[in-house]
Amino acid sequence: MATANADAAEVERLYELGDRLSSAKDKSQHAADYEAIIASVKGQNVKAKQLAAQLIPRYFRSFPALGTFAMEAMFDLVEMEELAIRIQAIRGFPLLGKDAEFISKIADILGQLLTSEENVERDAVHKALMSLIRQDVKNSLQPLFKHVESGSEIREKIICFLRDKVFPVKAELLKPQAEMERYITDLIKKSVQDVTGLEFKLFMDFLRSLSIFGDTAPRESFQELIEIIQAQADLDAQFDVSDIDHIERWTSCIYMALPIFTRGASSSKFLNYFAKQIVPVFDKIPEEKKLDLLKTVAASSPYAAAQDSRQLLPSIVQLLKKYMPGKKVDDINHNYVECLLYTFHHLAHKTPNTTNSLCGYKIVTGQPSDRLGEDFSEHYKDFIERLTGTEDTVRAASKRLTQGMADFNKAISSAKTEEEKTKIKADQQKSTMTMRSYNNILAMSQPLHGISPLFIGDKKITLSWMEQPKKPAASTAGGKRTQPASNGNAPLNKKGRGDGGMHNQLVNRAFEGLPRGGGRGSGRGRGRGGRGRGWGYR
Repeated sequence: MATANADAAEVERLYELGDRLSSAKDKSQHAADYEAIIASVKGQNVKAKQLAAQLIPRYFRSFPALGTFAMEAMFDLVEMEELAIRIQAIRGFPLLGKDAEFISKIADILGQLLTSEENVERDAVHKALMSLIRQDVKNSLQPLFKHVESGSEIREKIICFLRDKVFPVKAELLKPQAEMERYITDLIKKSVQDVTGLEFKLFMDFLRSLSIFGDTAPRESFQELIEIIQAQADLDAQFDVSDIDHIERWTSCIYMALPIFTRGASSSKFLNYFAKQIVPVFDKIPEEKKLDLLKTVAASSPYAAAQDSRQLLPSIVQLLKKYMPGKKVDDINHNYVECLLYTFHHLAHKTPNTTNSLCGYKIVTGQPSDRLGEDFSEHYKDFIERLTGTEDTVRAASKRLTQGMADFNKAISSAKTEEEKTKIKADQQKSTMTMRSYNNILAMSQPLHGISPLFIGDKKITLSWMEQPKKPAASTAGGKRTQPASNGNAPLNKKGRGDGGMHNQLVNRAFEGLPRGGGRGSGRGRGRGGRGRGWGYR
């Protein structure tokens, strides 16, 4: 009973101190009252501590000399076992943000409290942090990103907070726009040194949404984004076929880069890495990864510079000769051949006379690199035989597939369960994509038979796994016929291939299975270059 009375008296005393401070015109004359409120935090009275958590922030600005003392008391309060005390202290933290030093410390503490398992407490932390960020964006975000950069245990919670609370209101927070967008870009660049695949995609998507990387941004801005992606892809590291994490990172990074290639950023480092590091050991790469690698190069080939095309073409021809038979066979790896022919066309379109020494063509540009005085007839004969063998094989396979596809609708009608129908429809879709691949191979191989062929350098061919373009309305009589592709550089549409279905499907597939909010999944093992987090695709 005596204890209860003493507790009540302590609470009553704090109310009196608070009332005195509230009514005082010159509060600085009542520093002893404020010190008494702060000191009550050290006691055992739960209700008194909860009241102190209200009063300390309320009069904090009136006593700058006691700022550090008051701040330490608040930090003690958020470590209390009682939930009500912690929540009251958390709600008061934004009132303490009087200078940069305090704001950084408070943001750091609030960031650590994001791990709370209590919904009401976590909600209070979210609101307090957002209030603090609105007061001082720079000094609030810097300690949060520091946790991400350092790889601390709370990094995943902070990344979730940034994704769900900060990024959606960037237009409100990042003012003045150019200065603050540059500031947060620099924070992100430091933070992506050690991230999972999903986390990296989250940060890159956010950067691409900023105005400094928007449609009207200079080419240098897009090159900056590419350099961030290149660093993540470990393009300075020796390629190791046994490092699946690196293969998956490389593949996903180049797909992420595709929309940026369309804006004029260079794909040179990616393509040169493929030619010098990957092609020499291509046979040793796991089969399930080879196709994704070839798709990345095919998707990037329309944006390759002429110099890069010259360097990469020998590697592509080397792979074409490996996968195109010299005579008719039962079947070929049509996906590989489709990717390689598409890449060959787009690279050769940029530097047509390079194919003279590789394939025996006789394309005249007037440059010494035409090498017209040399005899490459054996190369031409071999290449044409491989084209013919590939075409004969594809036509035969296409005929068999066409006959089989006619039975799909009957099979769906006679299926007894939804599971059977689903399986048949999946087989039908797979067959449809295979037929597209066959048709593309024939469309790309046939123009290559001439001694001076025309290379396809526009969007005439849509790769089989990409979203297919809608068929145009039937043309009226007398309408103009489509002109054949020429060797001139075709202008890129504003929405390049990198923005299409292929990019979205394959990048999203690369991140499948990764927990929402930066979960590390099964890829926690060390990646290349000492990375602490694998990309978790397996």
